[in-house]
Amino acid sequence: MSPSRSLPDGPLLSFYGDDFTGSSAAMEVTAFAGLPTVLFLQTPTPEQLAQFSNYRVIGIAGIARSQGPEWMEWHLPPIFHLLRSLEAPIMHYKVCSTFDSAPHVGSIGRAIDIGSRILGGMWHPLVVGDSGMGRYQVFGNLFAMANGVGHPLNEHPTMARHPVTPMDDANLARHLAKQTTKKIALIDFVAMKQGQAHIRLAAHLTARTEIILLDVLDEETLVEAGRLVWENRGERLFGVGSQGFEAALVAYWQASGLISTEPKQFRASAASRIACVSGSVSPVTGAQIAFAVDNGFAPIPLDATLAVDAPTWNRELARATECALAALGQSRDPLVYTAVGPDDAAVPALRNAIATAGASAITVNDRIGAGLGSILNSVLRQGRLDRAVIAGGDTSGHAASVLGIYALTAIAPIAAGSPLCGAHTSDPAFGALEIALKGGQVGAPDFFCAVRRGSAN
Repeated sequence: MSPSRSLPDGPLLSFYGDDFTGSSAAMEVTAFAGLPTVLFLQTPTPEQLAQFSNYRVIGIAGIARSQGPEWMEWHLPPIFHLLRSLEAPIMHYKVCSTFDSAPHVGSIGRAIDIGSRILGGMWHPLVVGDSGMGRYQVFGNLFAMANGVGHPLNEHPTMARHPVTPMDDANLARHLAKQTTKKIALIDFVAMKQGQAHIRLAAHLTARTEIILLDVLDEETLVEAGRLVWENRGERLFGVGSQGFEAALVAYWQASGLISTEPKQFRASAASRIACVSGSVSPVTGAQIAFAVDNGFAPIPLDATLAVDAPTWNRELARATECALAALGQSRDPLVYTAVGPDDAAVPALRNAIATAGASAITVNDRIGAGLGSILNSVLRQGRLDRAVIAGGDTSGHAASVLGIYALTAIAPIAAGSPLCGAHTSDPAFGALEIALKGGQVGAPDFFCAVRRGSAN
């Protein structure tokens, strides 16, 4: 298929994000490239879709990353059918840029199996690398930056120790092969740079390979990945990957003159006060919490071990909410958190509490996320605040749902992968709410302060 002289009318791309923070990262890429983008935080009603009928990119944020295969088999088909009904030429299953997944939880392979039955397509491109986020795929192996140093995922200080889906292999094909029986292949960066990618793709398609990984390590390979996806989309294409999938398409559209490369201004004013909640155990978030506290935020630790018992947990939520409101009364920004990085004693304490109680880790983690949302809901309402942060990929899905927000649109960039967004809600109390959903690996040390001032600088 030769490139068109212009992009087709109507939706260009629809996507489902397997966690909330990752979904906002995908939204950010297309929105700040000048393509009107909306992210729904629940399956939209026809009336809600009609509000954004002229938008070019439509996304739905979900929680599949923290769910098992049975949950996926039940919940993903209706969403995939909805995405298909939008008639965008490309549909994307958005995953974390560190490929968080395992056969028993957040299975990307299972999602591909389900999506391919409904969304079809000759092949399923997989694009995970995104240099803008410090993610690089080389010969099929994924590397991620941490404190300025690149690590293969199985040696990454966070992903190698992830409490739910630790990564023991940086080779994405091998990792994915544990989750699906579909045939997997790779188009590496050497073939891309030597102009041989189209030959490799043709050979893989002839061999009936269904999932094809595309290396991305720089702007040239990013553009080439976008070209391979867009020019070989057929009537409809179902792809998989991080926000690098959107970044590759945008890079190709810009390089081809299909969309403007002229920078657009997206700004937000400073807020007098904000409220923040965090369920992340990432060292990046831990450093951000420490920076915020050093700069006047009020630290409010939440004892997550109490979440194994619902009545005790409710009392802990009430205590934390009172502390947060008291901090606002002292003209400080409350920051409620479950841990300050992976070395916090709270992390093993929670594991031990779950084991001792014989509780389900998924149930307890869901309860923690919803609890943080409950705290934020009360603080925003009673404090009459218009700006907030939810940190933690799994946390954001549960916490944001408590707030009754049905959609987000990007307002201003804060950190790559975590924009400041405007909330769309039918609740008058949140009519002017602005919120940032932050993944564990996202942002500079001053992230919480940046959200308060409304800009990265």
